[in-house]
Amino acid sequence: MVNTKNPTPCSSSSKAYETRDAIADIWGPRTPYKHEWPTRVEERLIDEPEKWVQSANGCGLDIGVKDGKVVGVRGRATDRVNKGRLGPKGLNGWTAMSHPDRLKHPLVRKKGKLERVSWDEAMNAIVQRVKQTQARLTNHGIGFYTSGQLFLEEYYVLAMIGKAGLNTLHMDGNTRLCTATAAASMRESFGSDGQPGSYADIDYTDCLFLVGHNVSHTQTVLWSRMLDRLDGPNPPKLIVVDPRRSDTAKRATVHLAPRIGTNLALLNGIQYLLFANGWIDEKYVSKHVVGLEQLQTTVKNYTPEHTEEITGVPQHQLKEAVQIIGTTKSLLSTALQGVYQSNQATASACQINNINLLRGLIGKPGSGILQMNGQPTAQNNREAGCDGEYPGFRNFQNPKHVQEIADVWNIDFMHVPHWAQPTHVETMLKHIEHGSIDIMWISGTNPLVSLPHLQQVRDLFTKPDLFVICQDIYMTETAAMADVVLPCAQWGEKTGCFTNADRTVHLSYKAVEPPGEARPDLSIFLDFAKRMAFKDKDGNDLCPWTEPEEVFNAWKKMSKGRPCDYSGLSYEKLTGGSGVQWPCNADNPHGKERLFTDGKFFTDIEYCESYGHDLETGAPMTKAQYKSLNPAGRAILKAAAYRPPLETPDEEYPFRLSTGRNVYHFHTRTKTGRSDRLQRAFPEAVVQISHEDAQDLQLEEKDMVLIRSRRGAVELPVVIGNIEKGQVFIPFHFGYFDAKDERARAANELTIEQWDPISKQPTFKSGAVSLTKVDDLEPGTVKIHARQRQSEAVHRVESNPKPTDKEGGDQLKRRLAPWLGATHDALNTLVEIYDEFIPKLVQDLDIQSGLRLMCSMTHEIIDHLQPYIEKYHENRRYSAQISHDLRDSLFSLSRDSDSFRVITTLQAVDLFVTYIDGYLTALQPASMALWDKGFVDAVGFAQAQLARQQAWARFHLKTKSPQTLLVPVPVEVDL
Repeated sequence: MVNTKNPTPCSSSSKAYETRDAIADIWGPRTPYKHEWPTRVEERLIDEPEKWVQSANGCGLDIGVKDGKVVGVRGRATDRVNKGRLGPKGLNGWTAMSHPDRLKHPLVRKKGKLERVSWDEAMNAIVQRVKQTQARLTNHGIGFYTSGQLFLEEYYVLAMIGKAGLNTLHMDGNTRLCTATAAASMRESFGSDGQPGSYADIDYTDCLFLVGHNVSHTQTVLWSRMLDRLDGPNPPKLIVVDPRRSDTAKRATVHLAPRIGTNLALLNGIQYLLFANGWIDEKYVSKHVVGLEQLQTTVKNYTPEHTEEITGVPQHQLKEAVQIIGTTKSLLSTALQGVYQSNQATASACQINNINLLRGLIGKPGSGILQMNGQPTAQNNREAGCDGEYPGFRNFQNPKHVQEIADVWNIDFMHVPHWAQPTHVETMLKHIEHGSIDIMWISGTNPLVSLPHLQQVRDLFTKPDLFVICQDIYMTETAAMADVVLPCAQWGEKTGCFTNADRTVHLSYKAVEPPGEARPDLSIFLDFAKRMAFKDKDGNDLCPWTEPEEVFNAWKKMSKGRPCDYSGLSYEKLTGGSGVQWPCNADNPHGKERLFTDGKFFTDIEYCESYGHDLETGAPMTKAQYKSLNPAGRAILKAAAYRPPLETPDEEYPFRLSTGRNVYHFHTRTKTGRSDRLQRAFPEAVVQISHEDAQDLQLEEKDMVLIRSRRGAVELPVVIGNIEKGQVFIPFHFGYFDAKDERARAANELTIEQWDPISKQPTFKSGAVSLTKVDDLEPGTVKIHARQRQSEAVHRVESNPKPTDKEGGDQLKRRLAPWLGATHDALNTLVEIYDEFIPKLVQDLDIQSGLRLMCSMTHEIIDHLQPYIEKYHENRRYSAQISHDLRDSLFSLSRDSDSFRVITTLQAVDLFVTYIDGYLTALQPASMALWDKGFVDAVGFAQAQLARQQAWARFHLKTKSPQTLLVPVPVEVDL
């Protein structure tokens, strides 16, 4: 074991010390190595502990406790992730646990202000409002938005509340902002979420390929490991893709600095050179991969010249990097926000997967892919199904998977929400705007600083008729404008598991009691489920547990047989030693270090988590389309052409904007901003610009500038250097809870509300801005007084639901009724077309013989739908004018020859049937969301019968068109 010889005193107490000052020495001393990273235990104490309690916060650590208080932390020497090391946040962030800002009691807004109440009053207020919304808007009027920092057990109960208790799709998390693309790219390439690689691959690799991943600032302990390899014998080559000259890029063998938003073009250019130079493992690709031809076709245009034109990366640098990638014996590729929050995020992340697959360098020591996570428990959020996924990485389009979920939860198949894609936060914001969501339950996150286009977000979250529940550990910007605030226990004050980016499951034990009346999130969720009386189909409590270990054991059943199989894990196995990687089951009792070691992927059609998407449009593939790929356990090479970002620099806004992390802070500084050392290390937001741009604008270090975008403005001091000309960077951590003036400083005042078409992750590293020196502004220039706006939000009027019809207020109109009426009218019009119109137009006996059957089939559709038209039509009359106008337009007499009139009539049938199918396409998920099986079956029957009619029309159209279109007709016939 390696340890620091001279600990650094850290207070006046003789019992207080630290192994190193992690603020001044971020990554610690080097311990060069190859193959086995040496252990070095790091700790910081403010007093001598009476006991140590096993915990974790991204890395394995122990919590030192004295007199019921946390007095220090130390890294766990046995842990496979950090080998005893801790970073600046690990060694210093824990001091915020005892900060006076901690929320200690429930709060409810009364007469516009938050007031202390009992837990009973707070929870009853929530339950009462939920039941009002259920009666007024149905369960679909309730949305959940959670974190990447809760425990696995808490996510799983939250998923059950949303999906099994309320049966709603409206569940997302702030992992949407940081790691949604990681999950999406693995589903596209490998069939399911789940990192192929292991942190141990750093110990063996010959080449590190870091794309948009500033490890030195985002994962300091991991960078320590990389630095030790780089300083050891036979160091790996290091290729870094980053527009800035970050601390990571400074150690690179080759640093590629593309223009912001051009990652996909650069990665396509790399693949072009791999093909051109024959650096493809053809044997591996032929056996374990599909999609090669389409990828070759797509990347053939990305020559070094064209790639440089798009990205600005010099050809010689690109070729040098690709030679290393193409000839290395092992390759570990990683990605993070520089990819995930940029233009064409999922498409770009998939190209990183492609590169390893083309080289056959995956599932081997030193070779793999880490599509990294931005938060310590983001993986658990995805596994449990709280942010756009389903529990156990199941495929909502696969009825077998939905039935498995229903069986574990013991609820009806129909009540598992699977009628459409789960609702991501962007769509929930739209529903809030339109009034169809009037409750948002936010847990462990701060969207009033972290979401894009903050002015719009503030306007929505302060709507008088929106009821906001916020459970958190501090009075964040979001909690300050909530209707109910629930005080939570945090890490170290509760027990639970979490899984990091290389699938290592840690168990963190409760070390101390939470302050005041604060409760674990698990306790809050279980209390709500009990008060709502959620039951399974046998009448038993849906969530019958009281302890986290009980929930963990229930989760093991849900995960069994899936990629994230926990069935071989237990609290006992996770206690005392290291974390364990999943899958951990009968076949892998000690966990599995790397996935896909046998070249078999999760892409079997009955096992995969997703059927994939068109990477450019975002359109999901059908099961039939996926089947035509026939991946059958092989990885999928996904291709996409580069498209420019939606917003690019121009004369008015000449700079490209990027946002990201600073090494000392996390998320919106909810915790790190209340750690004295971390806050003093980086006390305010800044804007980073190049030396060339500083000279052009006559700016010097620390000059104040006004940064404007089309959405807002901020005022920040300048730092100069280590970034490319024409590009600017702002850290995203800074909101307003501790602001000392009224300057706007939140990066998301500027960011564009553009989302990746597949992962739905915001493109924070996008958009255009202008910079103006504050001294050059004319007096009276309008600034954004964000704190004033925040103050107005804090004193908002408490939310009240609009009255229902029975209460005599505004009438609520459900649009299902007119949609059903229009569907009914269109079907009746189709009967008229078959019965009256076509016989007048077409004398072809072959066609006329089928009309009676088509008419009969349409009557059967009407008969099947009639009970539900009556049930949901609400006795209203609707005009058939649209259907009649379309009928008259499509089916009219003309001077065409009879043969030509036949094919135009068949085309018209196809169009009219498609028009009706559009109504049914909308009714299909709506009927499922009503949990009305009869209605679902009726819609399915109607779609099947219409598909038969369309097939009939198209068959005859194909049969008759060649002769009609190709054989000349007499001149006197006017076509």
